This record gives sequence, structure tokens and C-alpha cells, in this order.
Amino acid sequence: MDLMQFVPMFGNFAFMIAAFVVALSIIVAIHEYGHYIVGRWCGIHAEVFSLGFGPVIFRRTDKRGTVWQIAALPLGGFVRFMGDANAASVGSDGTVSDADLRRTMMGAPLWARTATVAAGPVFNFVLAIAIFAGSIMYQGRSADPLTFGEMRPLPPSFSSDLRAGDVMIAVEGVRFDEVEGTVSITDQLPLIERMSYTVSRDGDIIDVEGPYYFPTAVLSVSPRSAADDADIKINDVITAIDGAPVFAFSQVQELVLAADGAPLEFEVWRDGETLQKTIAPRRVDMPMAEGGFETRWLIGISGTIFFNERTVAVSPWEATQMGARGLWNTVTTSLSAMQHILFGQISTCNLSGPVGIAETSGSMAEQGAQSFIWFIGALSAAVGLINLFPIPVLDGGHLVFYAYEAVTRRKPNERAVQVFMFVGLGLILSLMTFTILNDTILCP
Repeated sequence: MDLMQFVPMFGNFAFMIAAFVVALSIIVAIHEYGHYIVGRWCGIHAEVFSLGFGPVIFRRTDKRGTVWQIAALPLGGFVRFMGDANAASVGSDGTVSDADLRRTMMGAPLWARTATVAAGPVFNFVLAIAIFAGSIMYQGRSADPLTFGEMRPLPPSFSSDLRAGDVMIAVEGVRFDEVEGTVSITDQLPLIERMSYTVSRDGDIIDVEGPYYFPTAVLSVSPRSAADDADIKINDVITAIDGAPVFAFSQVQELVLAADGAPLEFEVWRDGETLQKTIAPRRVDMPMAEGGFETRWLIGISGTIFFNERTVAVSPWEATQMGARGLWNTVTTSLSAMQHILFGQISTCNLSGPVGIAETSGSMAEQGAQSFIWFIGALSAAVGLINLFPIPVLDGGHLVFYAYEAVTRRKPNERAVQVFMFVGLGLILSLMTFTILNDTILCP
């Protein structure tokens, strides 16, 4: 047996685990810091701030008496406040004096406890908005009017006479200022390999030749998709499917749909090299703009126009607004997916557990820092949302208890809270077990 054959597999696995740990550690650190800092502002003392569980590998005590530590198992974290019986802030250890009672979670006013618990998910949402906004500011937005920046990496047959700075006026007679969006433009274009582009160059209006407007170049690869499993990369260009040449992304979509799940032979151009890939489309539940989901045969790639657009800067305020909309879209799509899964309208394969998230982390990290950071933002939004679910053990469960206290003017029975926590823990462990089976056996 040649042990060297396992080296690439082990390297990929190690990279995937490292990416998962980095993503999870950032999200957990922000979540727990939200609990910590808001608790401190509200007069609640944190005894321990821990990243990870199990044996402690690093520990430092600050001037306020809080122990900051890193533990060996990087699969979460916690803040333990003064007097807590455990890291979940359930019950009291009975060692707090009357003088220190106000500095505990149990002895703090209702508003302080509510703010401290809610701060974790809120900080996750803030992190998501910050990442989305930062990415938008880094990328900028397309200049108006649409301006040619530079050619994307494409085979020689996709050559263009366009130059950087050319202002796009029309393609094959379809004016850019008379349509809305790329899809509307492609809907009106003839399916021809070479096209005539009308542009403004140095004050002159001229016609130049270029490739099909929306070619077969790969803009993104969905993690854990058929294309991802076949090692399709960003900037790959599909040149043929089952021996039939293709030059338009719509041709790829039609052939994938017509295959009805049967394997297809893809010819792929990558940095001057031609590769052969066998890819079988999979049925995927896709969210629709008007709400709900549509099941389609997909391989998991998206396309784009053949050039990079010239961009302009986006102001911090505009980027923050767009980041907030990104958070809202992530939350509403997630809630819609959960609703459709519960009612059996879409497959449970849309649920991802630790294994699926780890695989997605590695895949996004392989696509580059920008994709990986964006994924951290999306995952942070999901973690914030899940923690608000009204399940005991989660932050949302604590908030339900506080709502009960606000209405009845008395704290819930401590024994009842412990029972609910036990039930909630059982629900969480059951769901985690199901998602792990989902990731590894039911929907590999």
C-alpha cells in the first residue's frame, strides 16, 4: 500500500478542519464577547471567558478578575458569570454573599439580564452586517454607465477588441440604458458566438467585436455541490458538454436541465489547459425572489459577463445599508427554508450540521479570502438566528423565561427551569445527531 496516496486527502482534511475552527472561533468569540461586555456594562461580573471546552491550554486573569482562557476543544465557548452554577447561567452555586448579589446573573435586574443574554445574537448580527458592508466597500459597485475594466481569464476563442475605459452603449443593437439587469439583456440577445459591441471610446462612438456577453466562465462554485465535488474552480471556462461545443452559460443550463440527473462529460479550460470532468447534476431546492423554493437540476455554479466592470467607491453608510439588507435576506431565507422543511415541502438535505459546515468552510476558504470572510458573515447571521430560537439552553430560551418573569412579576421555578433546560439540551443533541447523519449518510 502506498501511504503517499493519502497525503493529499489528509492535507485537504486538515485544511478543512483549520478553516472550520477559524470560522467557528471568530463567530463564537464575537457572540460570547457580546454577552461579556454588555454584562459588564450592566454591572454583572464575568468570572470566566472561555474559547473552547475541556482542558485549558492558555489562561490569563485581567485586572477585573475575569479569567480569559483557551481550551483544547475549539467547538464553542462560554462566559460564566459570578455565582452561576454552570456555563449556561442556570441556577446559582450558592456561594455569593448578599453584598455581591447584584453582580451576579441571578441577582441582576431583569433588564440587565435580558440585555446581557440578547447581546450574543445581536453581536453576531452586527458582525454579519460589518462583514457584508466591508466586502461591499472593498469590491465597490459598478460604475454607471457600465464601463469595461478588463477581460476575465478566457480561452483565445473568446478574444475581444474592447479596451479598459470603454463605456458600453449597446450589444447587438440592444442598448444598456433601455434594459434592467444582465438577465434582461441576455434574454434579448441572439445566441451567437461573436457579438458587436457599441461603445464610447475617447469621445467617439465605435463598434467593436467581442465574445458572447454571458459566456461559460465560472464565477462561483457552491460548496458541497456536484461541481465542487468534481473540483471545478472559479474562472474555469466550460468549452464543451458531451462533445458539443458551448459558448453561452444558458447552453450549459439547458444541457444540465435536459440531462435529468444523468452524468455529463464536461470539457473545461483552466489557465491554458483543457481538463475533462464527469459531473452528474443534482436536484437542489433554490430560494426564489418572490419567496418559497423551486427544485431544479443543478451542478452548483454561477456565471457572469465576460469582463470585469469598472467600479466606484461605496460610502460607509450605503455599504452598511446594503449589509443590513444582506443580513435580512439571510435571516428570511433561512426561516423560509426551515418552514418548508418542517412541512415537508423541501428536502431535509437543506439542513447542514457540523460536518456540512466544516466542508463548506474548507470549500469557501479554497475559493479565496474574500469568499471565506463572506461565509463567516453568513454563518454568523445563522448562529445569531438559531440562538434566538425559544429553546431552553439557547439564548432564546432564556429570553422566554425573562418574558415570563416580566409578565408574572416572579421568576420561574428553578426546578422547572432545570427540567426545561434538560429537555432543550435533548432537543439540541437530537437535532445535531440528525444533521450529522444527514451530512454523512442521508445526503453525503
